Amino acid sequence: MGRGKIEIKRIENSTNRQVTYSKRRNGIFKKAQELTVLCDAKVSLIMFSNTGKFHEFISPTITTKKMFDQYQKALGIDLWSTHYERMQEHLGKLREINNKLRRDIRQRMGEDLNDVSILELRDLEERMASALEFVRDRKYHVIKTQTETCRKKVRNLEERHGDLLLEFEAKCEDLQYGLVENEGDYESAITIANGASNLYAFRLQHGHPTANGGGFGSHELRLA
Repeated sequence: MGRGKIEIKRIENSTNRQVTYSKRRNGIFKKAQELTVLCDAKVSLIMFSNTGKFHEFISPTITTKKMFDQYQKALGIDLWSTHYERMQEHLGKLREINNKLRRDIRQRMGEDLNDVSILELRDLEERMASALEFVRDRKYHVIKTQTETCRKKVRNLEERHGDLLLEFEAKCEDLQYGLVENEGDYESAITIANGASNLYAFRLQHGHPTANGGGFGSHELRLA
């Protein structure tokens, strides 16, 4: 059973279109290589896919530039002249814009004003006033933004400071009724009272006076 004839038209499915392009591109490159070897021909192929991907095949005995030079010589045309003229025209426009900008900067600095007419001076004054207003607006906007940012940071710091104070006061209250750690002249003791699990330990220093003038010495006072 023979192969059906494929209708030559654009493949609508993008995946199938890309697959067909890859297969046929490889086939064309293979034919070009065979033509180069069998016939000693100079072959150059330049291809772009619909996605803009570039593919090129050129005979090993020649470069792309030499191929273009030979093509121009054979047809008697210059492929680069038009492009060069466009580049020169674009360069001239850029130079003109650059000269105008430099002259405008010098005039705003108070230079190069001898040949300026009254109308041009008024126009320059208006442009400088507009530029000054823009700079001021931008400056005030930056200052306002920085000020608001600083205020937010200050508020956050104040809130954090208040939270730390509350946390510190809470810890101080817990220390008044909680456990006393064994540090310096204090020793920890364990006392169980009324079946509770709260532990309290206190020790009076040696020679600590009492209400009747006496002292406890090195003895411990335990709270039931």
